[in-house]
Amino acid sequence: MKTLKNSTPKLAFYALGCKLSSSETSNIARNFTDKGYERVEFKEFPIIQVKNTSSVTENVVKSFG
Repeated sequence: MKTLKNSTPKLAFYALGCKLSSSETSNIARNFTDKGYERVEFKEFPIIQVKNTSSVTENVVKSFG
């Protein structure tokens, strides 16, 4: 990823599922913010939205949902 110079794109993250999803999402977010992106809430209409889910959670929902 390149470091941004003249603009600050906004992005939002959401982790759904296990602790691993939350940890991965935090690492991804940190990589983006280190490169100059601004982390915001979804209500601020970010240009990038990352939604990280867990296949384990998906399978549980299929079984019991």
